[in-house]
Amino acid sequence: MELLMSILIGLMFMAAIYLILSKSLLRIILGTAVLSHGVNLLILTMGGLKKGKAPLLDTPGLPAYNDPLPQALILTAIVISFGVTAFFLVLAYRAYQELDSESVSKTRGHESDDE
Repeated sequence: MELLMSILIGLMFMAAIYLILSKSLLRIILGTAVLSHGVNLLILTMGGLKKGKAPLLDTPGLPAYNDPLPQALILTAIVISFGVTAFFLVLAYRAYQELDSESVSKTRGHESDDE
């Protein structure tokens, strides 16, 4: 299962980097969102995909339990990525209002590179 998750994470990173390297602001925003989801899956996979009990250590003889730290880190990362994505969307909307284009080339002043 971890091999399948690793392949999926690699594909998500590949797609995210492809989207981030484009000239469209919306593709860049989608790329950062996909990258954050890939990182969340990476943290979950590296934490270990095991079927265990709840992390209640008061019970004697508990053979395996799930580590709550990766889950807490992922929950925090989801909230942060939602805030960053919302900020990027507002920034892209404002740039579109000012420049009448969603191209990154227009933000740098290169009129001939607009596609």
